Amino acid sequence: MFVPLSDENPLKSIPFQYVTVMLIAINVAVYLASVTGLGEGAIASFAVVPSELLGTLATAAPGELAVQSVAVPERLTPITYSFFHADAIHLLGNMLFLWVFGDNVEDAMGHVKFLAFYLLCAAAAAMFHAMMSPTSPVPLIGASGGVAGVIAAYLMLHPRVRVWVLVMRVIPMQISAAFALGAWVLTQLVMVALPQTGPVAWWAHIGGLVAGAALVLVMRRKGVPVLQ
Repeated sequence: MFVPLSDENPLKSIPFQYVTVMLIAINVAVYLASVTGLGEGAIASFAVVPSELLGTLATAAPGELAVQSVAVPERLTPITYSFFHADAIHLLGNMLFLWVFGDNVEDAMGHVKFLAFYLLCAAAAAMFHAMMSPTSPVPLIGASGGVAGVIAAYLMLHPRVRVWVLVMRVIPMQISAAFALGAWVLTQLVMVALPQTGPVAWWAHIGGLVAGAALVLVMRRKGVPVLQ
């Protein structure tokens, strides 16, 4: 698997990726708050719980529901869940992808549209995950859905851009975005075809990818080509 480090893709329409940096800062701040003050009950309150979001709560087994300590309307959780992370590695991985690829997607859309794009991808990912596991009482957190949307958009906008990555997390190499991100997308498709075990919400990634690929076609600036 590839860990992205940087790309050779300067900004063309905006002076700085303010929204990308803002999203990273919020995610980091929320994580620091969660490890220093918020309890598991508060985090579960902001998470997406499929059985609660879809109203199938009665089918969950007694004792399986996470304890929630903050009254957060369920309709808001498809957004709030995306700013919480399970641990530092979870946070670092998502923020690294957002830092490397978010700036050029923001450049292609503009600040306001990019923010809307990111949140819509996160919400679509949450809804897709919930629909694939409608009775699950397990809380979903993490920016992976929104980041998956960014990956899909970048892959459609800049497939030929050269990206520096760490191969197997240790070997630096420069390869095309199509190869690096295409491998990531392929991994998600393979994983959803396997029996679903472990903490990774693979269907949320698929939902984010589909939303990102569709939304970039209508939300990019006029004149910005795809498959550039």
